[in-house]
Amino acid sequence: MSDRVQRLRDAAQARHNATLHRAEHVVERLTRRGAPVTYRHVAEAAGVSRSWLYRQDKLRQQIDELRSRPATTVSAAVPSAERATADSLRQQLHTYHEEVTRLRAENHELREQLARRLGVERTAAITSRS
Repeated sequence: MSDRVQRLRDAAQARHNATLHRAEHVVERLTRRGAPVTYRHVAEAAGVSRSWLYRQDKLRQQIDELRSRPATTVSAAVPSAERATADSLRQQLHTYHEEVTRLRAENHELREQLARRLGVERTAAITSRS
């Protein structure tokens, strides 16, 4: 076998290994996020075809196993130390409510200022015509 043919085979094998590694990394990332692991998602994220994924026995077995598992919820994917408590959510809601109330009062005041200003300008325009 010529040296050129061997280099082509080595390059093809390196490309295959890099693509396989990329697809495996996508599967790991989807699993960590609790996202659904499907052939379509893996193929799109890894930049490979679904038919290529089906031909990779080890990867196909892994995807099939993950597909058959029940989907994890977002709360399960987020560590408990990072999840919001009911009290913190209530406090956040209270803060937002206060902000909305303040903004409504400010909006009302600005509308009244605008109405007074327009009234003054209209009166001035009417008196200047006379």
